[in-house]
Amino acid sequence: KAIYLMSLQRRRQRYTLIHVWKIYHGLVPDSTGLKEVFDDEGRLGVQLNNPPKYIRKADTKRASHLFNSFGVQAYNLWNKLPAEVNSCVTIDSFKAALGSFLDSFHDRPPVRGYLVIGNDFIKANRKVGG
Repeated sequence: KAIYLMSLQRRRQRYTLIHVWKIYHGLVPDSTGLKEVFDDEGRLGVQLNNPPKYIRKADTKRASHLFNSFGVQAYNLWNKLPAEVNSCVTIDSFKAALGSFLDSFHDRPPVRGYLVIGNDFIKANRKVGG
């Protein structure tokens, strides 16, 4: 019997998205400033309008640290979710919809020394045939 486990990268992405959902619904404190940039008026469901202000001021020396920060990752991941996922009202329905959405993408985590194609659902293609 096969055991289905998500890669560490996929689990981090999932946790980030769940935490952003909790920030949007006021279940956890917002120490990142994300609550200020949520927009739920569009046809795409709840979206983050702009990345946090400090991102635009980054110089190249600090850019890699900045682009791997929670605020930037949250912005990039959240805005890739379809409306039926990011508009869920309860945490359980959000987790279920998020799980189904993430399962529709191949999970190929980066491994040092190997060529990685489509290691991230932001850039990856959906699975063909399940």
